[in-house]
Amino acid sequence: IGAAKLVVVVAIFLLTFYVISQVLEIKMEANLGHIFARSALDAAARSTKPPRYKCGISKACPEKHFAFKMASGAANVVGPKICVEDNVLMSGVKNNVGRGINVALVNGKTGEPLDTKFFDMWGGDVAPFIEFLKSIQDGTIVLMGTYDDGATKLNEEARKLIAELGSTSITNLGFRDNWVFCGGKGIKTKSPFEQHIKNNKDTNKYEGWPEVVEMEGCIPQKQD
Repeated sequence: IGAAKLVVVVAIFLLTFYVISQVLEIKMEANLGHIFARSALDAAARSTKPPRYKCGISKACPEKHFAFKMASGAANVVGPKICVEDNVLMSGVKNNVGRGINVALVNGKTGEPLDTKFFDMWGGDVAPFIEFLKSIQDGTIVLMGTYDDGATKLNEEARKLIAELGSTSITNLGFRDNWVFCGGKGIKTKSPFEQHIKNNKDTNKYEGWPEVVEMEGCIPQKQD
C-alpha cells in the first residue's frame, strides 16, 4: 500500500510539474510574441516618422547648396530668426537680435558664419549700416530680417546698396513692414529669396504690425 501511495504521489507531482511547465511555456511564448510585436511596431513607427532636414526646412537641399530658414520679427515682441545649415545664427534665444534690420553674413563657399549685426532704423543712425554694407566681401551670402521697424532711417544710399545684393523690395520697404531677404555680394541677378508684407492697419495681424514673414530654401554654393 505504501509503495502504491508513493507512485500516486510521484505521478501527481510529475503531472502537476508538466502542467505548470506547459502553462509557463505558453505564457513565455505569449510574452515573447508581445515583445516582438511591440518592437516591430516601434520599428515601423520609426521608419514612417518624417525625416528632419537642416534648419527644419520641408525638403532636403541638393548637393552644393546650403539650407536656410528665416523669419522676421513678430511686432515688437519676438525677434527675427536666421538659420543656415542647421546653425541658428540669430534669434531672441541667442540674444543677438534687435530693433531695425538684422543681418547675418555667411561664407558663400563654405557655409561658415562670418558675422551677425543689427542696425536700429527707428532711433539709430544709418551711417554705420552703410559702412557695414560697403565692407561686405564679394562671394558673401547676406541674410536680412526686420524687427519692429526696419525702414524709417533708411536712405537712398542704403537702399541702393541692399538692391545691389539682389533685393527688389528694398526700394519700397516702409515703416513697420515685415521683410526677409537672402542675397549675395557680387550677385549678377535679382535674388529669388525675398518676402515682404506691407504694414496696413486694415490687414495687420497685430495691431500696429503685419504678420510674421517666413522663408526657406537652398542657396547655391559659390563656385570658383
